[in-house]
Amino acid sequence: MKHSFFAMLSRMKYINRWALMRNTRTENICEHSHDVAVLAHALALLQNRRFGGTIDAQACVMLSVYHDVPEILTGDLPTPVKYDNPAIREAYRQVETVSTNKLLQLLPEDLKAEYRYWLLPDKQAFCEELRIVKAADKLAALIKCVEEIKQGNREFVKARQSTEDALRELKIPAVDCFLEEFLPTYELTLDEL
Repeated sequence: MKHSFFAMLSRMKYINRWALMRNTRTENICEHSHDVAVLAHALALLQNRRFGGTIDAQACVMLSVYHDVPEILTGDLPTPVKYDNPAIREAYRQVETVSTNKLLQLLPEDLKAEYRYWLLPDKQAFCEELRIVKAADKLAALIKCVEEIKQGNREFVKARQSTEDALRELKIPAVDCFLEEFLPTYELTLDEL
């Protein structure tokens, strides 16, 4: 029997983000997931090493890799729509769960449990890791804003401010540390780096 789960995952490169905004460079959910995984790993390490955390950094990476998988079937719903109304937010969560379950059905039986573990994680067991992934997701959005503004695209000015404010409201020491120590270098040119 042939299984199409991985072929479906490979289609993440066709789902673009920031659909309502003019972009100097398009970003798809495949590259975004990689960015989130790198950032979540960094945030987990910072939280553990500098602030006494006990976050599973490898779990953060795995959760990040798969965090936008439902969007293969749903597309990327713009943030102003997704988070504007609690009823819409809850309905979208349900749609994402249905999407994820449909994708899991594309796996052979002997692999389903392992992938379900990461695609539909236990929110209590991974509470802190999911919080870090959420922060990394927002941080990736902030970095996208910085890069767009650096290219002269003022379309992202307000998004940058609201995203940075949302990150600071999370009150995660590792996030504040990243914003102070690492974010400014995203504004540098290659020669300055």
